[in-house]
Amino acid sequence: MTSEIILRVIMLGVGATLAMDIWALLRQRLLGIASLDYALLGRWLGHMRHGRFRHAAIGKAHPQRGERPLGWFCHYLIGVVFVGLFVMLIGPQWLCRPTLLPALLLGVVSVAAPLLLMQPAFGMGLAASLTPSPWRVRLRALMTHLVFGLGVYLAGWVTAQLFALQVCSA
Repeated sequence: MTSEIILRVIMLGVGATLAMDIWALLRQRLLGIASLDYALLGRWLGHMRHGRFRHAAIGKAHPQRGERPLGWFCHYLIGVVFVGLFVMLIGPQWLCRPTLLPALLLGVVSVAAPLLLMQPAFGMGLAASLTPSPWRVRLRALMTHLVFGLGVYLAGWVTAQLFALQVCSA
């Protein structure tokens, strides 16, 4: 990837993750539905240094120094990585003329990360199966990740309007 494409991927990843965070904030303020505290992501990652990858309940695990900034940084880094993989798979031409469906499909595919990796590691079970309302948690995760996909599209569209990529004129 050229530096131009890498910069665009970073912009899209940050923009899409920001859209997801705005969605979470609106959901919390309007509906009273709390979102993940990203300090818990930082706590989980912090425990990995000591070889601990799974927890019975991540909220009860020993807090890690700097867990909140680590969690937030990694939250955005993960968004950038997902967009980078997306662009590598679909091709950089998508950045020239973004379309909605592939971006939404990215959102659907990306929900596998919390359902299959994070929730089991946090003590919530596979796809939140150990929570009181697993289907509610799954649906909320899917909606959040669809918003991420929508954010990828919107950030892609805005950046395509503002910045011409060299790859677009090839």
